[in-house]
Amino acid sequence: KIHAPEILHIHTALITGPFCLFREGYSRLSDTDLEDLEGRNGKSGKGKKGKKTLGEKLKGSEVRGRVNGHHQENDMENLSLFEIVKLGKSATQSVVDDWIESYKTDRDSALLELINFFIHCSGCKGAVSSEMFRHMQNSEIIRKMTEEFDEDSGDYPLAMAGPVWKKFKLSLCEFIAVLVRQCQYSIIYDEYMMDTVISLLTGLSDSQVRAFRHTSTLAAMKLMTALVNVALNLSINLDNTQRQYETERNKSIGKRANERLELLLQKRKELQENQDEIENMMNAIFKGVFIHRYRDVIAEIRVVCIEEIGMWMKMYSEAFLNDSYLKYVGWTMYDKQGEVRLKCLTALQGLYYSRELNARLELFTSRFKDRIVSMTLDKEYDVAVQAIKLLTLVLQSSDEILMAEDCESVYHLVYSAHRPVAVAAGEFLYKKLFTHHGPEDEGRPRRGRQCLNANLIRTTVLFFLESELHEHGAYLVDSLWDCASELLKDWESMISLLLDEPYPGEEALTDAQEAALIEIMLCAVRQTCECHPPTGRGPGKRVLTAKEKKTQLDDRTKITETFTVALPLLLAKYSVDPEKVTNLLRFPQYFDLEIYTTGRLEKHLDALLRQVRDVVEKHTDTDVLEACSMTFHALCNEEFTIYNRVDIVRSQMIDEQIDKFHRLLEDVLQEGEEPDEDDAYQVLSTLKRITAFHNAHDLTKWDLFTSNYKLLNSGLQNGDMPEQIVAHALQCTHYVILWHLAKVSEGSASKAFTILCDALLIFSYQIVASGREALEPLVFSPDASLQSELINFILDHVFVDQDEDSSTDDEAGKIEALHRRRNLLAAFCKLIIYNVVEMKTGADIFKQYMRYYNDYGDIIKETMSKARQIDKIQCAKTLILSLQQLFNEMLNDLGCNFDRSASAFCGIKELARRFSLTFGLDQIKTREAIAMLHKDGIEFAFKEPSPQGEGGPPLNLAFLDILSEFSSKLLRQDKKTVHLYLERFMTFQMALQRDDCWLPLISYRNSLQTGADDDTLSVISGMSSRSSTRSRKSKPPAASKRKLPEGTYESSCSSSDVSMWVNREHSGPHTPVMMSSPHIVSTVLRDAKKLRPEQGYMGVYSMSNETPHTPLQQHSQVAWMMAQKQQQERASLQYSKMRGHIQHTIRRGSGLMEDDEEPIVEDVMMSSEERLDDLNEGMDFDTMDIDLPPSKNRRERSELKPDYFDPASIMDDSVLNVSMF
Repeated sequence: KIHAPEILHIHTALITGPFCLFREGYSRLSDTDLEDLEGRNGKSGKGKKGKKTLGEKLKGSEVRGRVNGHHQENDMENLSLFEIVKLGKSATQSVVDDWIESYKTDRDSALLELINFFIHCSGCKGAVSSEMFRHMQNSEIIRKMTEEFDEDSGDYPLAMAGPVWKKFKLSLCEFIAVLVRQCQYSIIYDEYMMDTVISLLTGLSDSQVRAFRHTSTLAAMKLMTALVNVALNLSINLDNTQRQYETERNKSIGKRANERLELLLQKRKELQENQDEIENMMNAIFKGVFIHRYRDVIAEIRVVCIEEIGMWMKMYSEAFLNDSYLKYVGWTMYDKQGEVRLKCLTALQGLYYSRELNARLELFTSRFKDRIVSMTLDKEYDVAVQAIKLLTLVLQSSDEILMAEDCESVYHLVYSAHRPVAVAAGEFLYKKLFTHHGPEDEGRPRRGRQCLNANLIRTTVLFFLESELHEHGAYLVDSLWDCASELLKDWESMISLLLDEPYPGEEALTDAQEAALIEIMLCAVRQTCECHPPTGRGPGKRVLTAKEKKTQLDDRTKITETFTVALPLLLAKYSVDPEKVTNLLRFPQYFDLEIYTTGRLEKHLDALLRQVRDVVEKHTDTDVLEACSMTFHALCNEEFTIYNRVDIVRSQMIDEQIDKFHRLLEDVLQEGEEPDEDDAYQVLSTLKRITAFHNAHDLTKWDLFTSNYKLLNSGLQNGDMPEQIVAHALQCTHYVILWHLAKVSEGSASKAFTILCDALLIFSYQIVASGREALEPLVFSPDASLQSELINFILDHVFVDQDEDSSTDDEAGKIEALHRRRNLLAAFCKLIIYNVVEMKTGADIFKQYMRYYNDYGDIIKETMSKARQIDKIQCAKTLILSLQQLFNEMLNDLGCNFDRSASAFCGIKELARRFSLTFGLDQIKTREAIAMLHKDGIEFAFKEPSPQGEGGPPLNLAFLDILSEFSSKLLRQDKKTVHLYLERFMTFQMALQRDDCWLPLISYRNSLQTGADDDTLSVISGMSSRSSTRSRKSKPPAASKRKLPEGTYESSCSSSDVSMWVNREHSGPHTPVMMSSPHIVSTVLRDAKKLRPEQGYMGVYSMSNETPHTPLQQHSQVAWMMAQKQQQERASLQYSKMRGHIQHTIRRGSGLMEDDEEPIVEDVMMSSEERLDDLNEGMDFDTMDIDLPPSKNRRERSELKPDYFDPASIMDDSVLNVSMF
């Protein structure tokens, strides 16, 4: 008897010989967890006499708990096998060993435990009893479990989110693999355990319940993978045994050991029989599960099948890597779901990666090559990336497989805007064009225009020109960067190709090739210095690691040292070519200017400045002049010592141009006639140079406004000024104004902010309303940066305490300042309610509601009301975002171990209560918004892990205490849905915690469970909520119950509305609600008499045109504020009375429902006839028997029970009509 954990040791012994097996095996015996090798050799467990019938199974035995071994020591004897695997606290090896020991003691009881394990893994709350196992057929058991499948939300372990369930899936797969590995020497051959398990999984895999079908398919496929591994080991052992037998038999008669020959023959026969058994098991799984489920209606199930068949072909290529199995992967590449197509490609990559397997893939490649090439343009980017990588592997295996047109379809993808696709295409391009070196390349020099890199650079330039996408040079460089960065950083070879004369017999670069090479060289320099993809590809800049920063500095130093010397020479050679000069002038932007001083390269700086001045004199092209301007801007950095040297040259050049412009302007104005062509050309060229430099340099001291005004005024009066001169004069004047605006003091910031808000409102989308579609080009939408600056201005200038506002000391002045701040806030709030800025920017406004209620409460409340009218869900998300921001600020101030009785936390809770009151009494209208608010709050509470490590509460768990303020706004059935969503994030241990730190979770769960059977609504009226609540305590409970007519409930509380928010996807922006055009008078103070409570406090958005109050009107201002407060109190009282009267009327209504019905949650169920349409019409779907080579003298295995494989017998018509979910 040999210890089960020594299986790997036995494995090795079988390869070396039987004598080593027994010598080494018996030296490591154990008294526990034994397997009977003698019984296995004698096949005593295989005979029909030792097999029990279904009626004899479990006779006199009951289901036992796990009370032995490892689990007993850890007080886990009462946990089921499913719970043990789910918790993951025990090693899988130990769990399997305990089950094997129990199986040897009572195999019926242990097998029943394993059956219930698979049932519970499917999410079914029922269990198979020993009585059911003894007297019921397998199909009847599955039908019974289907009827007991109690699942409200449609979730089951494999489909549930969260780290616990992800770990459970891995644990389930590992359990099956370890179970087969530990049983591979005896138990799997007893014709009992594997028969029952395979039959059960086959029956469950054909169930119409998705949970059963998905879980059993995964288990069956993992079981098949484990059996393939066993079959592979048997094949290896069989080959070794055969080789040993042949060696012994070939010996001479005198040296031949007959006993050893008999042992080897017996061992070979035994291994052959075991291999036949494994083949039959795999055939049962393949035909009973895979053939049906690889075309399942659920994409996740198809993914499982394709992933595992790829593993089989890779593990045991001799048996599975043939066209009979490859065809399933090929057909599934046409699947409609991207995740399935992706899994097909990844499975094939594992096969094409091995050169040994390429010969067996020739027929498959020729049949499905076109499909793989077409998948490079797949709408799913992940699929396209993997398709290109697969073609790269195909290319490495053989250059003859892919035709020229196939490669060309991949080449152009290097210009894709999606960077992973472009990088994969760049690697394909590099493998195809740059990795093939002939014998003539071995003797090339390492540097210069004849080196190997120079030849590859020529190839890159030719490819760039042939693609005819010259403006995308940065994209080409970025695509090749990961695989050919060393080639693209060979600056010396590039410069040599441009400056050195060609050798005899060498073809010189053409003009187009030189321009392309300069562009590629510039793009490579930019990529090296900035270390991020070009604009439009990728997320933008990222934080560099220390190693990347060091590499960046080293490369920048090398670039500066190289191009400091070469750039003046390149400018001198190509000074008359605008395109080349423009690109060359951009190189200094990436220089490390300190090297000019430390490297004593001032003479090269002077040469560069001379060349730039010559370029300015020679060219009038706008792009060239702007490049010169940016070069001087980069070099004129006051932080470096070269600033004075560059500034002198710049000032001299600008003086010359401006003096020339003044002289030409005087000549043109004195003549009084239309300027001739020469004069107009001189004025235009000089004005172009000045305008180009004024864009990047401050030229206000030269007073260009006066000169341009004279020029424009003369053209306006005479009407004979050329159009280009007028355009550049206007542009130069525009730059003059911009430079003056940049120097404007901060004193007029408030007025500028108000004007900006009004301008954004005027030029918003509403400008095209009422048939003004012609004005659509004038519509302007502020980007994210501008919105951020606007809200930051509000936070800095509006939400300040009066004590901090030191602009005035008297009361009248403070009231005046308050009015100004209210105007600023109203100006920005108008942008929110008219959809000019994103609604989420209002979170920074809404979170100030409590703190600044006296000053801005009416404005903020009206903004929330209008925002809710536009989009209830987005408004709710904005409210919860404001609470999250306050919570994060509190954590930064108080730390993670704050006291929940602190004033800051209580303030956030009070704000949440106020927000809850704003949703009103009609819960049906706000149903989805409230549900989405809870969803975002729950996700935020569990977003950050515990700072105390595993087992501690999440960092933001206390936020659930704040979120509970909104629980009363949930309908009864929505509370259940929210509670189920909360349990997705909870672990088993969380539900058992009762410490103080877990009180927010406990209180929040209680708030969702309170009133679950009684849908009550509290009537709270504005500011008097607490008093009204106390006054109602003495009333009967039935008086506060809110009931709805039956028809109203059925139309409003459909099952799709109940659970839709849980799986809600972020849709596109809602169509803005068209509102009446606002009055652009936010710069004028509001009239106090206009503000009335019954007008909904809209007066703040409709200011009067009266003169602002002066300090002499102080007493009238105070009296006005007192009167306004009294009016608000009277309006609140009237509102409370009206609400009470309406609710009393509702309570007395007749025909109201006492109890709400449970929501009907629908789910798509798959019938036995519902299969995917054939992906390839006319394909042969006939299956074959798995034939493991070499397998001689194979004996047929006894047939499994027919009802286990008959889908029609599993579920009758009555079961098919039952909704499982």
